[in-house]
Amino acid sequence: MTPGKLLPRRGEAAGLLVVLTLLVLEGLALNEASDPDRPVIGAALIGSAATGLLLVGALLVGRRLAARRRLPLPPPGPDGPVYSTRALEGFPMEAVRPLLLTEDGPQLNQLYAAWVLALGGHTAPWIARRLDLPVPTVRILVDAVRERRRGPHRPGANPPPSQHC
Repeated sequence: MTPGKLLPRRGEAAGLLVVLTLLVLEGLALNEASDPDRPVIGAALIGSAATGLLLVGALLVGRRLAARRRLPLPPPGPDGPVYSTRALEGFPMEAVRPLLLTEDGPQLNQLYAAWVLALGGHTAPWIARRLDLPVPTVRILVDAVRERRRGPHRPGANPPPSQHC
């Protein structure tokens, strides 16, 4: 497991920050509380700590299960997975051709798999992690899918951004 996989995502980080903030506030309240109120505040403190531990445990188990989940790939053919013509329609071959010609470049079947996953709505970092591809390479495919879904430019609509500075 790489160190980057242990870093929380935005939602996870927000949840952990809320629990940690509650713990700090309850610790301060416990310090300032009178003797009759201390058991109630202590119980809330224990509950928050338990919630935090459960949240961390659920996140770690969820990530481990997600990492074990198999990718939906087509059945293998004689030369690897076979993708239908319809699934590869719109594949940006001209954009990825220079990457394929590099010495340590990705395999064409990896890019096809990334394309199909991008069509399924997965993000570039997710696909890159699952297929062991560089994120910029996958981002080309994800951006191509996004452009494909937007469709051709319609007259009267907002013009596409200019390439000139």
